[in-house]
Amino acid sequence: MGYAAPKQAEAEGVRLELSEVERPERRVPGDVLVRVLCVGLDGTDRELMTEKYGVPPEGDNGLTIGHESLGVVAEADAGSGLVPGDLVSALVRRPCSDPDCVNCRNGRADFCETGHYVERGIKGSHGYLSEYYVEDAAYLVKVPVACLSYGVLTEPQSIVEKVWDQVQRIQQRLVWQPKTVVVLGSGPLGLLAAFTSRCLGLDTVVWSLSPSDSAAAELVRACGAEYRQAGAPGAAGAGGAAPAETLSGFLQQSGKRADMIYECTGYSPLAFEAMTALAPGGVLALLGVTPGGRSLTVSADAINQELVLENKCVLGSVNAARKDFETGLYRLQQMEDKYPGLLGRMMTDRLALEKVPELDFSRIGIKAVVDLVPQQDWPQLINSRGREVQYSFSV
Repeated sequence: MGYAAPKQAEAEGVRLELSEVERPERRVPGDVLVRVLCVGLDGTDRELMTEKYGVPPEGDNGLTIGHESLGVVAEADAGSGLVPGDLVSALVRRPCSDPDCVNCRNGRADFCETGHYVERGIKGSHGYLSEYYVEDAAYLVKVPVACLSYGVLTEPQSIVEKVWDQVQRIQQRLVWQPKTVVVLGSGPLGLLAAFTSRCLGLDTVVWSLSPSDSAAAELVRACGAEYRQAGAPGAAGAGGAAPAETLSGFLQQSGKRADMIYECTGYSPLAFEAMTALAPGGVLALLGVTPGGRSLTVSADAINQELVLENKCVLGSVNAARKDFETGLYRLQQMEDKYPGLLGRMMTDRLALEKVPELDFSRIGIKAVVDLVPQQDWPQLINSRGREVQYSFSV
């Protein structure tokens, strides 16, 4: 059984349906059959389900969605490095076939130069929202059993880790001693960026439209970060009425210096405001993307001057490599140790596969997770006595 979002003509829109699909079979020695325990849904899935976004595999008229996966190995050859019962997550992107794309040819499809890559559940390949999938062992990352309850967050956390890795490399250009990070948005990605920043010992502010008494705001404060509701009244002026506070205004009034800003909303006007709010020598990381044709008027000369004269850096990032998945697993365990229960509280909506067609994203608290296997049955499927996962990476 699987879940598909068929691609239809523009006039018909997108139809979501639950479909019976054949259980996939391994074809070559490196293939691994994985039984899916659960799949996380994010903004990309929302767009796939509502905005006629996404590309089915060639020859198909439908796309099985789901790219945030947690599963257990059902079948694998000895040479794969995996055994039945191993807990795994799967990378999303596959390399393009262009021989001149040096990144894809060197295992870094996340930096593909042609744009002809394939992404499971998004572009050109079926995703993981089905009872089973088959994948090349090279694209599977073993998950420690200790991460069972929150391992489905491995893929989104890998996005945060990729950004932090890039920032550390870029900031070798100067003496950088960051103290304050600002996270724009309090969705799942914004919360993971905030938790990560707190694990790194950084003063963290989350700027979001969600009310100050929302579940997301509570999680922000629970990790020792500051929550600030965007659009809330600022300091009252001489006329008495307080205008809505801007990001730049808040930072100036609070005396905070934004050494790094994570933009996790995809709201382009806020991204441009963040360029001016960023401290000299700081980094703005753009992680949010939304489809649309929004245009706005900006102070182009002023922004250009600040970027140049103040040595600011703006980078965009999406998708991640194996190293980022492995670092993400380390970080998730660090979060759970420092802030027990926060990751579990992020996953506010759990639903069975048959309920996906009825899902209303506007009603999701923070994060929706689809359980393909009831949680109480997970332990009996997992090899808890296997070798402990050992990874080598820098944090």
